[in-house]
Amino acid sequence: MRKEIKIGTRASLLAVTQSTMIKELIEGQHPGTSVELVKIMTKGDKILDVPLAKVGGKGLFVKELEDALLDGRADLAVHSMKDVPTDLPGGLHLGVVTERENPRDAFVSNKYSNVLELPQGATVGTSSLRRKSQLAAMRPDLMIEDLRGNVDTRLRKLDEGMYDAIILASAGLNRLGKSDRITSFIEPVQMLPAIGQGALGIELRVDDTELLGGLTFLNHVPTAIAVKAERAFLLRLEGGCQVPIGAYATAEGNTVTLTGLIASVDGKEILKEHSTGPAEKAAEMGTELAEKLLGLGGRQILDEVYGA
Repeated sequence: MRKEIKIGTRASLLAVTQSTMIKELIEGQHPGTSVELVKIMTKGDKILDVPLAKVGGKGLFVKELEDALLDGRADLAVHSMKDVPTDLPGGLHLGVVTERENPRDAFVSNKYSNVLELPQGATVGTSSLRRKSQLAAMRPDLMIEDLRGNVDTRLRKLDEGMYDAIILASAGLNRLGKSDRITSFIEPVQMLPAIGQGALGIELRVDDTELLGGLTFLNHVPTAIAVKAERAFLLRLEGGCQVPIGAYATAEGNTVTLTGLIASVDGKEILKEHSTGPAEKAAEMGTELAEKLLGLGGRQILDEVYGA
């Protein structure tokens, strides 16, 4: 293993926390290796007043990091897997997927214990179309308002009374040491998580085989298989965070179980299907489940969303 490694990371507190976790694991596994964080401001971090869906989706959080990998300023990049587009630049690949943190969405409120307890017409903050559509299906009476910014900013807006509740990823709150802010978990059966939610991906240059060999201890095979199924589902739907798509897979032994969802933004149309199969067919399962949903009316839903 080489003696010096540079990790490209977004400058947000959560991204730095996650990258620091990977840095410490690498240095613990390889004594004598020094890991440096290279903080990079991405376009997604600069645009905080517009919903992501309107400015190009989650790829906004990774492009500058990928540029740093390609020009040699960084050796690897640590991403939240839910932020990583399905098409990567030539010369780069996702070599490692870490063990998944809690994949569920978190209901956060200072007054109410869960979504069903919210009073008629309560205001809930989230900018995710995936969350908006599923929330609207559960509670059509709610006022669902956009909410951007880092985790601390979102929590502050809740505490200032701008929202009755907000929805965040449990994994991010846990990694930031803010698990106490989680009022309750929203189970996947109620709200499917984002593709890859809770897992971290390590992106690096394809030709950097020595570095990949030194990082394989971080790869968690069941998570990698589950995320492969979810990302194949997303790839077939050509989706990003601009569209209400969700998927969640689990891998146990040699069996993968995958649930996928396509929804209209207003939550009035929800298409959800399940699939089970062998682990070596994870990618095929994702593609086939996407095809099935497209055939059940998902194509028309997505055409409307993309048209809008």
